[in-house]
Amino acid sequence: MSDLQIAVIIVTYRTAQLTIENLRALEAERSTVGLRICAIVIDNDSGDSPAIAQAIESNGWSAWVTLIAAPKNGGFGYGNNLGMSYAFEHFPPTYIYLLNPDAQVRPGAIGYLARFLETHPEAGIAGGSFEDQNGNDKSVAFRFPTLRSEFDAGLEFGLITRILQRWVVPQRMGGSVQSVDWICGASMMIRPAVIKTIGGFDENYFLYYEETDFCYRAKKAGFSTWYVPESRVMHIAGQSTKVTDLTSGPKRLPDYWFESRRRYFAVTYGIRHAIAVDVAALVARLLGWVKRNVLRRRHSTIPFYIRDLIRHSIIWPRNRDLPEFKGFTPRA
Repeated sequence: MSDLQIAVIIVTYRTAQLTIENLRALEAERSTVGLRICAIVIDNDSGDSPAIAQAIESNGWSAWVTLIAAPKNGGFGYGNNLGMSYAFEHFPPTYIYLLNPDAQVRPGAIGYLARFLETHPEAGIAGGSFEDQNGNDKSVAFRFPTLRSEFDAGLEFGLITRILQRWVVPQRMGGSVQSVDWICGASMMIRPAVIKTIGGFDENYFLYYEETDFCYRAKKAGFSTWYVPESRVMHIAGQSTKVTDLTSGPKRLPDYWFESRRRYFAVTYGIRHAIAVDVAALVARLLGWVKRNVLRRRHSTIPFYIRDLIRHSIIWPRNRDLPEFKGFTPRA
């Protein structure tokens, strides 16, 4: 049987050194029998290119690493679509593997996902487990966000969380392979048929919710998403945006987070349902705010969340302009 061609796409934004360390870990994986691994690095107009280009030359990686300087910073989906376009144009990939610059594959990580997809033709997307820099397990997959999950997230009340457990978005994962709703794009292997069918990422999402939307559209098209724990990746979250870096406490969320959230609920469920989601989220957040103040736990509150949610809500007609899907579709 011929080797499997794996196109690894890394989208970097002001993470040049992390990207270089990422490539070092990938270099070791290239010795995996049965795999032909190449990397496509997309610099999202951040100035990372010179340092990465120097590393490629000095380490002799030019035979398997391609560096592309994007003309703009169009976000995570935009950068990955550029990488997919290059892969489909220059060689037929057996699988596309998305890997964050702040992640490093552990031995066998890519091979486990490729073999899983080879033996499970019904699966369209697969991702693995994560660990932090100290090797501590932080393996999660996710359920699709819903009105119930938004209510629970805003209220943060233990009894309600137990009642609504089936709808809580993060799923703490164990040691078995499992079908899930969606996985983190920091480590995501995709069957090319998925991209040919649904058209890559929607570039209307600058950051956040793009993987959720992608997996949802894949599911509607008949492609399932799977968690494969044997594939293990070290991930340092939030190195480009710092949004998910909570070492100094919760941070105010950027406008694009709320814009992505709004688009996801409106496009997925319709405007009426999205309005109901926002109403439920606002009620829950207000109740949660009161509870945290009574218990003097203000430090756990995301700054200005209620104000920002109201400002970006689909409730207002001015926020109902939803551009058509903008993505990448391979040529037939």
